[in-house]
Amino acid sequence: MKNLLKFLLFVLLVSAGISALYDYRLKHGGLKFLAQTTADKYTLTTTATVDPKEVVGLENLNRERRVLVSGILPAVVSIKTSKKVVTRRTYGLDPSEFYNRNPRRFRNPNEEAMVQNSLGSGVIVSAEGHIVTNNHVVDQVDEIEVQLSDGKTKKARLVGADSVVDLAVLKIEEPGLKSLKFGDSDSVQAGDFVLAIGNPFGFEETVTDGIISSKGRPNRADGFGDYIQTNAAINPGNSGGPLVNLRGEIIGINTAIISRSGGSQGLGFAIPSNSVRTALESLLKHGRIMRGYLGIFSRNLGPGAKETEGVLVDDIVPDSPADEAQMSKGDVIRKFNGHDVRTFNELKTFVAQVELNKKVEIEVMRNGKPLKLTTTIKEQPVDYKTTRINPRESPPPTRRQTPAEPEDQPDEAGVLASIEVGELTQEMARRLDLPNSVRGVMVTKVTDDESELRTGDVIEEVNQQPINSVAEYKRIVSSLDPNETQVLSVCRHRTRSFVVLRPK
Repeated sequence: MKNLLKFLLFVLLVSAGISALYDYRLKHGGLKFLAQTTADKYTLTTTATVDPKEVVGLENLNRERRVLVSGILPAVVSIKTSKKVVTRRTYGLDPSEFYNRNPRRFRNPNEEAMVQNSLGSGVIVSAEGHIVTNNHVVDQVDEIEVQLSDGKTKKARLVGADSVVDLAVLKIEEPGLKSLKFGDSDSVQAGDFVLAIGNPFGFEETVTDGIISSKGRPNRADGFGDYIQTNAAINPGNSGGPLVNLRGEIIGINTAIISRSGGSQGLGFAIPSNSVRTALESLLKHGRIMRGYLGIFSRNLGPGAKETEGVLVDDIVPDSPADEAQMSKGDVIRKFNGHDVRTFNELKTFVAQVELNKKVEIEVMRNGKPLKLTTTIKEQPVDYKTTRINPRESPPPTRRQTPAEPEDQPDEAGVLASIEVGELTQEMARRLDLPNSVRGVMVTKVTDDESELRTGDVIEEVNQQPINSVAEYKRIVSSLDPNETQVLSVCRHRTRSFVVLRPK
């Protein structure tokens, strides 16, 4: 019994010793370690690597750029649109509910409304609350909401829109709005500093900078010459936002990009501000864009001609302003209303900017001699676009078919040989959430892994020729030179861009 008591006493002493040792280590060893960790010495650098006196110019640039941006931001808005898309269930079983093991697995095949949301940008251009944006941003939507720079959201009313120019005018009711002035896009030059501000991918008030990369290329007939090109980063959601100069003036409305990835690659395009202002005033005054026209069939002079030689007149539309001016086939238009004319695209822009029923002077070269003509610019007829093919030109030759070749298959598609297209139906346009103004053919298959096109893209134009059906697409493709670069106008989701396909 005594031995048992001694053993128990020994166990208690050992336990007490271990406990005391643990408490000691905890209080002294552990806390000492923590104290040593938090007491590490550190010395932060207190002097700048570069003396501010040595970069005074850059410091001034920083301050000036801040002033510029802070003056612009209050006039730039984010545009959020929504529309209800009615869908009909064909089956009672909802697959998503089945896999989520939702008890409500079965529903009646009733119509259900799905809300689709989109983002874009815009800029306030009047004290009354008028906002300019792209037509494809607000086309065929049920609700338009504008978020101001101070975070306020306002319901916007669509005043007018035009799918050809891709511009729309909205209006909000809010006192004390800041608006931006239109600059003169004709005066901008390559190399000019610019800012692009908008709502890319939902990141409102995103500012990017760059320069004017190019303007009005005289040797292009693919539509690029109509836009101002910039390397300022423009991404989906920037559509409708302003391109501004050093004075905070609007010199363009961002509208398209060229991209392999769908994001910015330094090739952005903006509608020139002079064209925007003309369209805006027409929409506000008349509810539509009233386009002037000259009434000629023309083309640019050949590659060997000088830039200043102008545009060659191939034919005259009867009873048009050109006809009234007694313009003749073979005339070369050198100047229009005081502007030098280098390309047909330039001439179209100058004519569009003239006030209707205004008398203008046109300088032409006829038989090697300068001649001045006068005429009054009239509104373009409604069916003018449907009569653009020269009636005096003979129809294209019928292509010979072979038994093994389908009648609608092009002989040589060149860079488009790897593309298969199908008709763009209303149902497919709805599924792709395309603007209602989109017309073209849908890419159904791409066999070239390096192609910039994707399945689901809608080709609206090929080399500036509008596409309305698969038959039109194949007819145009069959006439292309397979060894030449082709430029496509493509709509992907709600973003329009140009795709350049070059022969390998």
